[in-house]
Amino acid sequence: MKIFRKIYSEIEAWLLFLIRMMPGGVGVRIRFFVYCGKLLRCGDKVLISTGCIIRDCQNIIFGNNVKIGLCNQIYASGNGNERIEIGNDVAFNSNVMINADRGGSIKIGKDVSIGPNVVIRASNHKFSNLDVPIRQQGHISGRIVIEDNVWIGANAIILADVVIGTGSVIAAGAVVIKNVESFSIVGGVPAKLISLRK
Repeated sequence: MKIFRKIYSEIEAWLLFLIRMMPGGVGVRIRFFVYCGKLLRCGDKVLISTGCIIRDCQNIIFGNNVKIGLCNQIYASGNGNERIEIGNDVAFNSNVMINADRGGSIKIGKDVSIGPNVVIRASNHKFSNLDVPIRQQGHISGRIVIEDNVWIGANAIILADVVIGTGSVIAAGAVVIKNVESFSIVGGVPAKLISLRK
């Protein structure tokens, strides 16, 4: 029985790899069909580009008209409390990582645009014990909320326990470690208020 489960797991891994790498419109349609059958909930007109990895689909919700660019990674694995919820009309550019592993929660509202190479990570390593290597200390889970009509520029990083308010702009390369008020433009490391959208 154990050997059959292992063989099944290997075959499934190979099939998912082939599905991820299928080019063209046929690949897009097959990925939509396969992933929508695995996700907790999936809307209409979801476009998943070539090379994307989506792990632990049962903890992930996609709204309508979600466009996921090349080579995105969307992770929601761990102890079962993880959740990623992506609203309607959301667009991810290439190489975006959305990571709610280890008990994290990420909620993205509607009409959100996310630039290339953005990292949104809802859990962080513990590091307080000097006698134990950091990688052995476990993780602290957190929550990220990105409200409606937000634009996140290329190479930005959004860390745990922040709310990005409606209509905000996160500048390219910014590292967001605290809440962003609605209609703000923030940038820098760590991100600070540049101006308000008026």
